[in-house]
Amino acid sequence: MSALSPINRESELRTDAAKLAQLWKSAHIIHLVDARLSAGDDSLTFIDATAVKALQESFVEGDRFFLGVGRDDKQAYFAWHTTWINPPEDDGTEEFEQRKYEGFKSLREVGGNLDADELALGMHAVGLANWHATHTHCARCGAKTVSDLGGSVRVCPEDATQHHPRTDPAVIVLVKDKDDRILLGHQPVWPDKRFSTFAGFVETGESFEECVSREVFEEAGVYASEIKYLTSQPWPFPASIMIAFEAITHRPEEARPDGTEITEVRWLSRDEMKAAVAAQDILLPPKISVARRMIEAWYTRVDGYTRDQLFGGESWRP
Repeated sequence: MSALSPINRESELRTDAAKLAQLWKSAHIIHLVDARLSAGDDSLTFIDATAVKALQESFVEGDRFFLGVGRDDKQAYFAWHTTWINPPEDDGTEEFEQRKYEGFKSLREVGGNLDADELALGMHAVGLANWHATHTHCARCGAKTVSDLGGSVRVCPEDATQHHPRTDPAVIVLVKDKDDRILLGHQPVWPDKRFSTFAGFVETGESFEECVSREVFEEAGVYASEIKYLTSQPWPFPASIMIAFEAITHRPEEARPDGTEITEVRWLSRDEMKAAVAAQDILLPPKISVARRMIEAWYTRVDGYTRDQLFGGESWRP
């Protein structure tokens, strides 16, 4: 995975309100409603400033978030985060949610089908939308804050303090044994047969490595050693960044679920993984997740094992 984002955030432009207003006129704009993106099944749907004006009959003016400029095409991107002026009335049918959000999709729904550019834009837009929706007042004096600097901060008019989006660090760990099997766990809130890697939030005063060791022991009952950093992924659900590691346990026979967060654990070799997926005995994490990429990277490290052998649904909840 490249360390260079396909979207240049151009943070120096955030202080130039006139320049942002100029860029808005020709920008590709993502419309968000309740942190859902304007999107089809496999791509984002961009609108322009003219379309925004027309939509203001149905939606509040909303916040504008400057997302950056494409590194290759120099196209400016914004998000427009709104709510309905007159929201659709709930008629009690199962189809209501689908009708209510027609033309909009959650990032979890569509993220696995987006290319790198659109996924970067979607992660940024949803992360900002979630933060702005839940940080409307000053933590120091309680006054209502306003969006500023292209949506990158909120400012308190009463005491002039700036409030910046928070990001909660969480580790996610691919646990292996000396035979290169991997250990996966099942959470009770997931669909039946969904298995994934182990994860948890970093606590105050804790290093990433300490968090890896603690979370693996708490959830799976084994001690982790030879901890190795792999990659990271923004995860705006609602405001996290996943720091991915792999680790070795030398006592795999001691693996057991904690019974609360994890209710079942399974050791899998590549052949066992292939057979379990083919028999639909295991449902892997969705393609948008770094957990899926970690599993696929391990699986394809040996010749003869390919990503197309690993398939499954994209649902997150039963």
